[in-house]
Amino acid sequence: MNFRSPAFAGLAAVTLAMASPWAAAATIGLMAPLSGPVAVVGQDQVDGFTLALEQLGGRLGGQPATVLKEDDQLKPEIGAQIVRKFIDKDKVDAIVGLSFSNVLMASLPRIAESGTVAIATNAGPSPLAGAGCKANVFSTAWQNDGAAEAMGKFAQDKGVKKVYLMAPNYQAGKDMLTGFKRYFKGQIVDEVYTQVNQPDYSAEMAQLQSAKPDALFVFYPGGMGVNFVKQMAQAGLMGKLPLYSVFTVDGTTLPALRDAAVGSISGAMWDAALDTPENKKFVADFEARYKRTPSEYAATAYDAAHVLNIALGKAKPGDAKALAAAVKAVGSEFKSVRGPFAFNNNNLPVQNYYAFETVKSGASVTTKLVATPLTKQADAYHAQCALK
Repeated sequence: MNFRSPAFAGLAAVTLAMASPWAAAATIGLMAPLSGPVAVVGQDQVDGFTLALEQLGGRLGGQPATVLKEDDQLKPEIGAQIVRKFIDKDKVDAIVGLSFSNVLMASLPRIAESGTVAIATNAGPSPLAGAGCKANVFSTAWQNDGAAEAMGKFAQDKGVKKVYLMAPNYQAGKDMLTGFKRYFKGQIVDEVYTQVNQPDYSAEMAQLQSAKPDALFVFYPGGMGVNFVKQMAQAGLMGKLPLYSVFTVDGTTLPALRDAAVGSISGAMWDAALDTPENKKFVADFEARYKRTPSEYAATAYDAAHVLNIALGKAKPGDAKALAAAVKAVGSEFKSVRGPFAFNNNNLPVQNYYAFETVKSGASVTTKLVATPLTKQADAYHAQCALK
């Protein structure tokens, strides 16, 4: 599933004529899960990046951009093959997306060895944030624990005493539950890990009900989240058992969940409800272009394109070391749609984490900001990173 999009076809002739003297084009590899239950997560990343590039006239840093798109299918071995192709055959200037944490970690050795700049838009595994940090690997998304830490603090601030935890059994799932426990000091009734892409949670629902917690915290992205929340509603648990979640009720899943998600509280570094000039423009433009509300995955990919635009304006394509330094140094020139943003020493974000409630507004189901549990939050692992 490989395509070349030279500045989106119609712009190619114009942008080529106006290219920087440095190079004819910047080549970007974009890898995301574009099939299976989490395809919506990957598609939002593609669409967010594409929107930004269109707004930039099909150019990054003044040069026409060629985008190569690949579907990793949420399979680490396929992701690793794609990354090798991007680096060894396509000679890309940067790789964006990089899928889920398990896929990113499988691809990391080749990325680190090559020195090619990589910007994750949906992963921030704890090993990469700490001692395993890499000078050429960045994330415009989050360190995996961050949103969950915000939900742990939110539950703690609300005085919740007993919480039941659930997540899929892979690196990000473990990171999410670790993050929640870092800030929640009450009783963990149980900690349940389910299979990745598991469709049915009836057995787990029965165990959950018999445990009688005060609240439930979950991490189930994409189609997993749709199935889980709908099954909670069918079991009569929504409205009775407070649901705190991350990457479960969001822009990718809410159109399918609608009323089933009302009353749930979600932790995130971004939501369409954020009231900033940059975010208002992004949401309006995305809705006009794609006829749907963006998710945080679209927002992080949109930001990644703008980071690359600034960096490629300062670093010659083909000079990977200079491009990595330029990405790290984007600083105040970069205005994120999420509000405050900076790359920490480990190349992961320092940013706010918010709490949003899903509410009914007339015939619509939407979200509203209810708290900012963590402001300008640095992750728990950055001190272990040797980078400056």
